[in-house]
Amino acid sequence: MIKTTRWQVSGLLCLALLPMTGHAKNSLTANVAASSNYYWRGITQSDDQAAVSGGLDYATDSGFYMGTWLSNIDFGEAASTSYEMDLYAGFGGTAGEIGYDVGYIYYAYPDAADDIGFGEVYGSLSWQWLSAGASYLLNAEDDATSEEDMLYLELNASFPVFTDTELAFHLGHSSGDTVREWYGEDDSYLDYGVSISKAGFTLGLLQTDLDADDDLKAYVSYSMDFDL
Repeated sequence: MIKTTRWQVSGLLCLALLPMTGHAKNSLTANVAASSNYYWRGITQSDDQAAVSGGLDYATDSGFYMGTWLSNIDFGEAASTSYEMDLYAGFGGTAGEIGYDVGYIYYAYPDAADDIGFGEVYGSLSWQWLSAGASYLLNAEDDATSEEDMLYLELNASFPVFTDTELAFHLGHSSGDTVREWYGEDDSYLDYGVSISKAGFTLGLLQTDLDADDDLKAYVSYSMDFDL
């Protein structure tokens, strides 16, 4: 499972990876997923162990949406916490052939020993099989980071292949002083990957160019969505 923001092409395949445009009118939906690992911008959030996640989303015909998403996590010695809870809200729609999505997401860790939650604003544009977007660190609790400087840019593409199967590609770039503080290297790095999905199952490969975490990684996940 790879998680980024609410608008990334794969949504929970991550992410979800997560919905991007075309929100259902006045709808309430739920999602659940299980994965061999939970990655966020190429970095494991579950100490390379399995993760189970679930969420709720509410969308209106105006394009406004809000929701929450939870997953077990394991940061090892870096932080004492067992789960992540995301809260987000935004607005999405289309203008001609261009889809757009803007919003805010807060990453909370309710049982953490320290105050490590943080929030980002995000936005994206999409056209047919291509999407591009940006997320910027807007606020952080005292123990999350002392820098509050992080920008994430990403480019995603997805194509139908074979029967009811999707092939997706991802390229992301993290930059800022917070990146150096968290990962102890340069103030920027790349993450990139490819995945194939069918009938809720996703098989993916990903990698980063961080010296301390540059191994090629594989994951498998299964997700389901429900109308409520």
